[in-house]
Amino acid sequence: MKIVLYIIGALWVVGAGLATLHLLRKAKRREQQAVGWPRVQATVTGSVAGWNRSPGSSPASRCYFPTYQFTDPHGTLFVGESEVSRVNPPQPGSLVPVIYNPLNPNQSFQVVSDSKKIVGCLIPFMVVFSILLFNFINIFPVD
Repeated sequence: MKIVLYIIGALWVVGAGLATLHLLRKAKRREQQAVGWPRVQATVTGSVAGWNRSPGSSPASRCYFPTYQFTDPHGTLFVGESEVSRVNPPQPGSLVPVIYNPLNPNQSFQVVSDSKKIVGCLIPFMVVFSILLFNFINIFPVD
């Protein structure tokens, strides 16, 4: 029975590691892609409602993705939708920092400075959780 628990724990560690690697690669790819892109303040025009299904949380929670608009130096208006979710609907008219591709301004992203900090905190948390998981399995009284 303990072998099954160790296998489940190992699968969790592998899954968490792969998810973290995916997040890091995605952030690095976007960072490299956006080098030199102009930064502008976009105006929030509304939001798109969605659901946040976090692993380990039973009920899905409602979240909102801001929609925004901005103008390039030529005065052309462009719209976009953020990939950054919020718990409460964003206030229309508020400003969000956005970077956009000067060759294709339809490609834009909301700037989030905390993404590296979150991933940086996530890694030690997963390491500590994994150690505690295997220690718990080791002392779990199962024959």
